[in-house]
Amino acid sequence: MGFRFQRRIRLAPGARLLTCRLRPGLSVGPPGIHLSLATGESGEELPVQLDIAASGEIRYRHPDGRRLPDAEARALRRQGEAAIRAALETHCELLNAELDRLERLHEQTPPPEAAGYQPRNYPVPPPAPVTLERPDWRHALWPGARARLERENARREASHAEAYRAWEWEKAQFDAREFERQQREEVAAWSDPEAMQQTLAERLDELDWPRETLVDFELSDDCRTIALDIDLPGEEEMPDRYWTMPAKRLKLSPRKLGATRQRELYRRHVHGVAFRVLGTVFARLPGIEHVLVSGHRRVEAPEGSELQASYLFSAKVTREAWEGLDFDRLAELDPIDALAAFPLRREMARTGAFRNITPFELDWRRR
Repeated sequence: MGFRFQRRIRLAPGARLLTCRLRPGLSVGPPGIHLSLATGESGEELPVQLDIAASGEIRYRHPDGRRLPDAEARALRRQGEAAIRAALETHCELLNAELDRLERLHEQTPPPEAAGYQPRNYPVPPPAPVTLERPDWRHALWPGARARLERENARREASHAEAYRAWEWEKAQFDAREFERQQREEVAAWSDPEAMQQTLAERLDELDWPRETLVDFELSDDCRTIALDIDLPGEEEMPDRYWTMPAKRLKLSPRKLGATRQRELYRRHVHGVAFRVLGTVFARLPGIEHVLVSGHRRVEAPEGSELQASYLFSAKVTREAWEGLDFDRLAELDPIDALAAFPLRREMARTGAFRNITPFELDWRRR
């Protein structure tokens, strides 16, 4: 691009991409399941880990990773079939829900009029009241026993008082940080670059990013325009299969997505990311009037020595145009079409594949 970004936000993954492709020498399956199953006539609970291969076959392991002998695994399947099947069915639903979520990121976009600051209460309850032991007839007869009782009760009271003082101190620190956050989001986020950066970083980090994501951005001098550059996953990083549960076997069956469906999933995902970022900016930075958002993925350079950015889209969005969207019907909105409602640079082949584009220059940088 014709300028250099001065600020960067590094976002940690909240939900990871479940890639299950088979490559030479590599077999990667979805995450495993940890169960405790009853074994033998005694019904003793045995912790077991179910590893799921890319083929959907199940491997039974001890919690430390050691594989169960075949005889033990067969016995475990016989005795715990119902529990294993229920766990696999639930796991299958979760895997498919995660994949579906990747193309519906835009549905959780906040409307531009959403309140920026949301108060939070200190999540730790105060220490429970101390329970003192009451003296009985023994303590009346033996002064030594009464003295021990009084010392123990005094120790409990002192311990509780110390714990309560520590709780009050931590709560006071939390409340001070919360007041600082309120001032930052309600006042400073209008025009203070540092406050705007911190607010944007915190709000973007609330999203479930499927992998570590970098967002570079720069504010205009008057803090009314922001340019964002999003590091997007490559199409090869996306999941390529749904999962089903056979009726008569304890395994998962992968159903590979067709090339058309997978490409559609990728298009909706990357446009959904841009849509969510735009929504976060307009809702949480109330002084922003113009946003330039561009998205790129990393591809091998022609020389093959390093990765370079290949831009998929670049859009200019004003607050006025953004407010014209119907945020009550986001489930019916296609993020691919929605982005096209704004000045947009994007080239897609008839198959839906992206072609590299030159993103917009930041021509409104100093307005």
